[in-house]
Amino acid sequence: MSGNTVARLHPTTLAPGRAARELGLKRSEFDLGVHLGRIRTTPDEGGGGRRVARAEIDRLRAEPGFPETLRRRVQAVGTGEGAAVLEVPPTRFTRLARVGLVVPVKFYLNRYRAVVWLYLAEELRQFATDRTNAFLLTGRTPEVLRSQLAAGVDLRPRNWRGRHLGFLLRQTDDPWQRAGVLAAFLGPPHVAEIVDDPYERSHLNRFRPVPPAYGAPGSPAAQLIEKIMTAQDRDEIDWLSSDLANTLAEARAGQPAPRPLPKPARQGPSPRHGRPDAPDTRDRSYAYGGSDGSVASDEPSPSTRGLFGWLCRRNG
Repeated sequence: MSGNTVARLHPTTLAPGRAARELGLKRSEFDLGVHLGRIRTTPDEGGGGRRVARAEIDRLRAEPGFPETLRRRVQAVGTGEGAAVLEVPPTRFTRLARVGLVVPVKFYLNRYRAVVWLYLAEELRQFATDRTNAFLLTGRTPEVLRSQLAAGVDLRPRNWRGRHLGFLLRQTDDPWQRAGVLAAFLGPPHVAEIVDDPYERSHLNRFRPVPPAYGAPGSPAAQLIEKIMTAQDRDEIDWLSSDLANTLAEARAGQPAPRPLPKPARQGPSPRHGRPDAPDTRDRSYAYGGSDGSVASDEPSPSTRGLFGWLCRRNG
């Protein structure tokens, strides 16, 4: 077997789809594993996104209980299943999530454009077995939490943003990429306030990550996703803005944003010829067309030779 054939059968890195199959995971489970740092990826040298090293596949496959243990570590559940893990009613589970005691790991929009939050089952099992959380799972909800819920507190979007921001920043390789990630969580007015140079904003937009869920541009679904992606609270906006300003300064120092080359200065008309493409009228053989279509020479015509001669005799 030739070396090229071996390389094709056992590449040193794998595309995400093939890596998921070799790990016995659904693609959504694989993506979540990458998101959580359970599956390490490397940049594609050809610029085609992230890839998984063969050594990483071998490491995961060698873990005890593979593949069941890996699947349990990347299992995401909704409110109903999450409530069953905690052994509480779904309403109590939702209250715990709204006040930030359990943090969503991802979301999607259902057919009715309602947000469906998903939680990491492994974290819920840890929450349930922690004895310090027992009073939250049974009996009356503490007064401080009830007052927050009565005020309409819902920390699920913010907590998800913080988690997703951390994931995206771990995937970056330089300051411009980090700045693009930070800008993705701020509204356009806040970004424009920090990045007032249009060329820098254009360069920054190249590194903005795509949203985790999709909707047709301008659609209600897209607007809802944008709202979830964008910081809402003043303190969250302030620290994101501060991080963006600091990261942008680092990016500028390392490699300024590209700008169009200045246009070369236009040369003025030649004083001798009138314009660059004008013929040299000193060439006595040059002919031009008259208004009647005739061709005339710049030699004196017979009708003007007498006048020239008269002027010469007078001056002499």
